[in-house]
Amino acid sequence: MLIHHRGAFIRGLVMIGSFFGVCIFLLFPMLHDNYGNKLTGLQYADAVFNSLSKGSSYFIPEVKKEIETVKGEEIQANVPVKHELSSGALKVLDIVGAEASYENGRLTFKGNLETILLAVTEVGDKLYFNEHKPIELYYHMPALHVSKVWWYILNPSIKDMQRQGKIAEAKVIDQVLRKALEPGNNFYTVDAAKVSEHILLIVGMLAFYILYTLWYGFGIFEFFEGIGLSMHKN
Repeated sequence: MLIHHRGAFIRGLVMIGSFFGVCIFLLFPMLHDNYGNKLTGLQYADAVFNSLSKGSSYFIPEVKKEIETVKGEEIQANVPVKHELSSGALKVLDIVGAEASYENGRLTFKGNLETILLAVTEVGDKLYFNEHKPIELYYHMPALHVSKVWWYILNPSIKDMQRQGKIAEAKVIDQVLRKALEPGNNFYTVDAAKVSEHILLIVGMLAFYILYTLWYGFGIFEFFEGIGLSMHKN
């Protein structure tokens, strides 16, 4: 028999067994969100941290200040756009008053940069607050598709602006994408939450994570101690 220390061996088995028992519990939909949807423990934790992340990712006011720095600026760009997005790209640009054409996989457009970026920021703002209808009424397209189209127009435009020597314009476009459109798109349908309002929950989840990890570590230690495998200083 390999058991050298019965007590340590039993403690190790109990700790490792309970660790995996909790792990299995976390993989089953035993919890609920605010809408009554069933969630696993992992999904619940993910939803909590997504909400907290969203709550600290609203940058629209500072983005609008950045846009003011390019007020009255007219730009012209030629960028690659996938064919399946071309009709949407032409449509959104026409709606904001820009001239655009599409040929051989490339989109050429010319318009007022401030007007374009304010329109994109508005899309990000509406999506951030989970409001898709105003976007769809304005563009006559699904809200997330509008967001996707604007992304594929403006993201390659950054390099085109840099190539033209318009570094300040490229920087503002980048800010609008990263701080307005991305948060709106990525956090769409997620409820925002502030860390200050969920301190106990956060502390509890972090404490559980630390204790759960230590529980497994000590379980392994006790198990191997029980079968006679241990480390000693020479």
